[in-house]
Amino acid sequence: MDKFFENAYKNMPDEARESFFMSIFMNDPSEYAAKVRLDYYQSKLKHMGENVRIGVGVKIVNPGFIFLGDNVRIADHCTLIARGEGGITIGDNVNINDRVYLDTESSETGYIKIENNVYIGTGTTLFGHKGLEIGDHVLMAQNITLTPYSHIFDDPDSNIITQGGHSKKVVIGRDSYIGMRSTIMYSGDIGEGSVIGAGSVVVKPIPPYSVAVGCPAKVIRKRG
Repeated sequence: MDKFFENAYKNMPDEARESFFMSIFMNDPSEYAAKVRLDYYQSKLKHMGENVRIGVGVKIVNPGFIFLGDNVRIADHCTLIARGEGGITIGDNVNINDRVYLDTESSETGYIKIENNVYIGTGTTLFGHKGLEIGDHVLMAQNITLTPYSHIFDDPDSNIITQGGHSKKVVIGRDSYIGMRSTIMYSGDIGEGSVIGAGSVVVKPIPPYSVAVGCPAKVIRKRG
């Protein structure tokens, strides 16, 4: 049998061996590896509360800017990128499901703040260019995209990628429910207690305790 990889390991420099073992522990589903991951991030994160669980294949960039409260669950293959001191703050009893992507995007103005008792569904992507705040008890279903940035494209003689864009802080009010495959744009604040129907595209603020559906999302009634 070809021993190519065995020989490659034997010839590894010390720093490459550390990276090799790290990749094993970060992707091993065993309970022992899960404990090793917690021990590692305990020394790297800005704060890590009690009873935290970090799944396999999780990517955390700049952990020193990331705060995790108690009873936080980060499921498999999630990505957390904190590009500046604004960082990512996750409160208590937050459930972040598989393949969720959190990115503050800007190193100067970006941040993401998630309050307590929040559920974020599988495959959801959340950016915080100038701030994203998610209130207590928010329920976000699967494959939601929140991008608080809109490209400028007025000049046909310039490449769109060079024309910049509009961005602002987005707030998702407490006790809101965002349906699966919804898209929330930079102007799409969600009022407290509101419900956004599946597949909706939110392009303007939704008042509190509203039910909104469609593309673009329109309020069809008030809760209660």
